[in-house]
Order: sequence, then C-alpha cells, then structure tokens
Amino acid sequence: MARNLADLVRVPERASAAEATAGALRELIMTGELRPGARVNEADFIGVLDVSRNTLREAFRLLHHEKLLVHKLNRGVFVRSLTSADVVDLYRVRRVIECAAVGQASPEGVELMAAAVQAGRQAHDERRWADVGTANIRFHQAVVAQAGSERLDELMRQIAAELRLGFLEMTNPREFHRTYLDRNGEIVAALIERDITEAERLLRAYLDDAEQEMLVAFRGMGR
Repeated sequence: MARNLADLVRVPERASAAEATAGALRELIMTGELRPGARVNEADFIGVLDVSRNTLREAFRLLHHEKLLVHKLNRGVFVRSLTSADVVDLYRVRRVIECAAVGQASPEGVELMAAAVQAGRQAHDERRWADVGTANIRFHQAVVAQAGSERLDELMRQIAAELRLGFLEMTNPREFHRTYLDRNGEIVAALIERDITEAERLLRAYLDDAEQEMLVAFRGMGR
C-alpha cells in the first residue's frame, strides 16, 4: 500500500491502541484499499502499523463486531462481503440519522458538503473513480457532522466503511457514483437557499434510489 499506515494510527482522547488500530484499518476499508474478500494477514500489518500482535487481534475483534471483518475457521481473517439484508439495514439507519442531521446544517457545514462535491467532480474529471466514491462518502459524513455528536460521527464512520464494501462490488461504480454526485450538488444548492424541507426531500429520495440500485445489483449476484 502506498501510504505510511503508521500515520493512520492516531490515538484520540479516550481511545485505546486497539481502537486507534481499528480506526486505521477501517479507513483503509473506507477508501477502498482493503477490498471485500481480501485476507487481512497479521504479518502484513504488525510492522507497518507499529503495534503488537495482541493489539492487532483486538482491533480485528472490534472490526468483526462492526461487521467489517470475518474470521474463517482455519483460513484467517478476511474483509467481509455484504448481503442484501445488510444493505436494507444500512439504509434504514442512514435515513434516521442523515435526514435528521441535514436540517441542522450550518453555513460552515454546507461549505464542507460543497467541498466534498467539488472534490468528487474533480476526481471524476481526472478519472479517479475510487476517489469519486470516497468524496461521496465524505459528503454524507459532513451531513451527519451537522448533528454535532461525536457518537453519531463514529457511527457514520462505521456505516461508511460498510457502504464502501458494497460500492466496491457494484458492477459499474463509476456511473453509480457520478449520478449521486450530481444529486449531492442539488442538496447543497437547497441548503444554500435555506430550503431545509427541499434538502430533506432530496436526501430521502437519494437514499431510496441508492438503496434500490444496490439491492438490484446484490440480488443479481445472489446475495
């Protein structure tokens, strides 16, 4: 992997070394550097993350609890693949937290959302398709951040990582993300006009359509 992974292991206030390590691995999943089905070997990460074997195993346990990793008997630890039931539940949670949070958007928050849209458009123009997906996820993290809750921010980081697992298995992620990138821009435009009702309507319709598109793809894969 191109990055210095040790830089990802930052220990925030009240976080343990295992939680920080889990956060680093979650970030690799969220950005698509660890893909569904990939084996996560202890030997590959102990040195680069500069953590002990026990710390890494505890991080694996935390990510298993978050449904990001799975242990296969006599085979090892792997990045999990989602099912259709996972998709339904993820979007159920997203509707609850995102549609409530978007109505609390501040001017600074709208700027963060707009910056994520711009980053996605630039990535699209430069044909960096994985970065388009990352920008899309950052947009929705910025939406949830409007609630001003560290717990909701943490929950959204977990949801974003799970969603990325699903996005990586879409047959045409380029077109999937491009469509919703434009719709993110429409949500920003409504918030700039302070039309909260319209922003919530656009976001809910977005989530409904994205869920259905993912379900069609997953059911086509027998999930």
